[in-house]
Amino acid sequence: MFRFIVAFCVLLMVAGCASNAVYKNTTRSYTVAGKTYVPQKSAKGYSETGVASWYGNKFHGRKTASGERYNQNKMTAAHKTLPFGTRVRVKNLDNGKNVVVTINDRGPFKKGRVIDVSRAAAKKLGMINSGIAKVNIKVAD
Repeated sequence: MFRFIVAFCVLLMVAGCASNAVYKNTTRSYTVAGKTYVPQKSAKGYSETGVASWYGNKFHGRKTASGERYNQNKMTAAHKTLPFGTRVRVKNLDNGKNVVVTINDRGPFKKGRVIDVSRAAAKKLGMINSGIAKVNIKVAD
């Protein structure tokens, strides 16, 4: 019985260390404001330059498109087509600061924007006050 209890406790600890990332429906197309987006099956070699924005308090705690809860204090981001779980390096081209974020949501859907980063990532990129920054995105792994 003692071994069973110990094994059960170890199992609970291991389960508690697991990520809350769900990453469901990673390749299903979706439509926003009349435009259909088709998520990529692979992010290999992906690179893009454009404008980044950030999102925070209003969305904190809400479910993301991946099924994970949005946490503005984690290094995450939203992208229209990159697969969920993709880690990308985002470099602020105005100040040279860069971060690595994990794609766990869809967006941004404002014209001209290529990525929405979390508040934590925006702070490290030095774009909290401006709200936007010209960035380069490259797959990190």
